[in-house]
Amino acid sequence: MSGELVLVLNCGSSSIKFALFDAAARPLPRQPAWRGKVQDVGGAAPRFDEGGEPEAVELDRGRPYPAALALIRERVQARLAGRRVVAVAHRVVHGGRRYCEPVRIDDAVLSDLQDYIPLAPLHQPFALEAIETLLRTAPELPQVACFDTAFHHTLPEVERMLPLPWDAWERGLRRYGFHGLSYEYLSVALPERHGELARGRVIAAHLGSGASLCAMRGLRSQATTMGFSALDGLMMGTRCGALDPGALLYLMEIEKLSLEDVARVLYHESGLLGVSGVSPDPRELLPREAGDPRVASALALYVRRIVREIGALAAVLGGVDLLVFTAGIGEHNAELRRRICAGLEWLGLELDGAANAAHAAVISAPGSRIVAAVEPTNEEWIAARAAAGICFGNRG
Repeated sequence: MSGELVLVLNCGSSSIKFALFDAAARPLPRQPAWRGKVQDVGGAAPRFDEGGEPEAVELDRGRPYPAALALIRERVQARLAGRRVVAVAHRVVHGGRRYCEPVRIDDAVLSDLQDYIPLAPLHQPFALEAIETLLRTAPELPQVACFDTAFHHTLPEVERMLPLPWDAWERGLRRYGFHGLSYEYLSVALPERHGELARGRVIAAHLGSGASLCAMRGLRSQATTMGFSALDGLMMGTRCGALDPGALLYLMEIEKLSLEDVARVLYHESGLLGVSGVSPDPRELLPREAGDPRVASALALYVRRIVREIGALAAVLGGVDLLVFTAGIGEHNAELRRRICAGLEWLGLELDGAANAAHAAVISAPGSRIVAAVEPTNEEWIAARAAAGICFGNRG
């Protein structure tokens, strides 16, 4: 590490990821000088992990989240060796209608963002807790919020609208879309690797514990599968994805589940975990598939929902030139990529099995009408670049 540094924080409900970028370098390096995470925050076995063997740590059980943030700050300070953190960038999941670009945070911005907690209850409160803690303990340190919803502000109105009474639209009920930092990175990286093809009809598949698709044309979002909340669209690790609203009415009216019960089911007990009864992680499910019908059904439904939604986005774009897989599952699970691509042969997609198994940058066969690709995402760099740009005018 050299010079001044930008700290990026990505705060989830049970983990806090961090990365440090050299703010003085032009262009800003795409790989951090150092990264790590605190895992199982609030759980029985919290750990500090910087890429090697995770280290067991003690956190205040009464206030585990502030304790985890204090631990990160302590470890960062120990590594600075005369350097200093000059800005902090936060991944904030929801920016609502108001925030369509990164913004420097003050008390007024923080107050606005607290209004969006009900729209992203798994992520928003924890990012805001980190922001509030730093505003109180290090008020001189510039903080920048980078929004997962911002990339989708280019959606045409017909894609943003929900078929609800008009006053719902006026109150802000609309499709926002998420995983925007990931898709923004692809909008930078794909032209570098694929040239003009990337400016055509692109479908990006961000497949991780959360999952969504984004249809892009001219490197701008034209449609996406997540909607008003991060529950919509694809089946995920523990989230249901798109669901008949009548099923929710049934759960509440007939089975007498409370609002809190339904939220728990939809966010934490559905998806791959709910259907399989085993795990939200395909790496654990695939080896058990042959001997467990529920696991087989979960994986089949997971793939079917992705194929179905890619077909829908292909219709919106009028075809597909480039299909890109990214995020943990998209980048590393060759078998699920194979199954998804097999369901898209009708679009003229031909997979190169060896390239796919090797996680190559291009996994389609030379004669394929659609180029299928794998592109590692880099949300941290997008956030660091935004903070450097706002605070120092360095957007390299």
